[in-house]
Amino acid sequence: MSSDAREWVWEHSSSRGTARLVLLSIADRVADDKCVAWASLTSLVERTRASRTAVRDALTALDKSGELKVLSHLEGPQRSTVYRLPRAAAWLAKVATAPRTDPDAYVEPPADSDPVPELDEEAQKDLRRYGIWPKKGTEPDPSRRNPTGTESGPSRRNPTPRRAGIRPQHGTESGPQNRREPKLNRKGSSSGAAVTSAADWQVDPASHTWARQQGHLDRLSEDGLRAADAKWRAHRARHAPRPAEAWAADWRAWVAREHAPSRPNLYALPGGGAAPAGGMTRSEAHTAALLAALNEPTPAGTE
Repeated sequence: MSSDAREWVWEHSSSRGTARLVLLSIADRVADDKCVAWASLTSLVERTRASRTAVRDALTALDKSGELKVLSHLEGPQRSTVYRLPRAAAWLAKVATAPRTDPDAYVEPPADSDPVPELDEEAQKDLRRYGIWPKKGTEPDPSRRNPTGTESGPSRRNPTPRRAGIRPQHGTESGPQNRREPKLNRKGSSSGAAVTSAADWQVDPASHTWARQQGHLDRLSEDGLRAADAKWRAHRARHAPRPAEAWAADWRAWVAREHAPSRPNLYALPGGGAAPAGGMTRSEAHTAALLAALNEPTPAGTE
C-alpha cells in the first residue's frame, strides 16, 4: 500500500519542497489502506537530508494543510510518532468503492469533502502487527518490539547507550592508552635523556674513533675535520636542542658527505666504477655527489 500512498502524494498533494519530501518519507512506510505510519524525527532528518528545524516546520505546515495528522493516542517503536495521511486514505477508499466490474471506470478526483475512513478499535488492533500500539493501552504484551527491524533503533527493553565503545583509560588523547606505555619526551621535559644545543655539544671519543676507522680523518685531515665541524655547528646553530646521541648521529652523517678541501669533485659519483672509500654507503655517496654538484661553480656560457 505504500506505493498507492506515494502515488497520491505525487499526483494530488499540494505540498512543496521539504514538506513534500517529508510527506513522501512517511507515505513510504504506509502498510495498508488506512494510510497510517510511524516515523521518528531523526529518521525523517536522515531521509530528507534537511535540518531538524526544517523538518519540524514541514510537519507543522502539513498538519495545517490537512494532508498529515498526528495520531497522539498511538505510538510506534521506540515511542516514535504515528502519522496518518487522511486525504490519501479517503482517496483509496473512494477507489475501493468504484465498480469492480469495470476496472477502467472513471473515478472522480479526490476532494476535501471525501469522507475519511475512521480508525475503529478493530483497525487499531490490525496496526499492532506494524509496531503501532495505543499509548495508554491496558493490555500488557511483552512482544511490543519493532517487528520490521527498521532504522528506529534496537529493542525497547534495553536500548544500547549511544556512543558506547572502547575508550582510553584516561579519557584523553594526550596520554597513552596503556598505563605502562611511557610518554614521548618533549622539549623541556624533565624525563628521559638530557638535551643540549649544537654549539654546546662536544665530539665524543666514539665519534672521533668512527671518523678515523671509516677513513674520514685520512680523507679530510685534521684541519679538514675541524672545518667540517665548524661548518656543521654554523648550520645547526638555530636548531632546537637534542639529546647528545642525536647530535652525534647528525654530526657523523655531515662528516660522511663532506668532501676534502683539495678534492672539490667527490669520488663518490654515481657510476664512477670504483667503490666509494671511507666506509660510505652507496646512498651516502650519491647524496655527497649531489651536494658537491651544488657547490661547483657554473662554467661561463652554460647558463
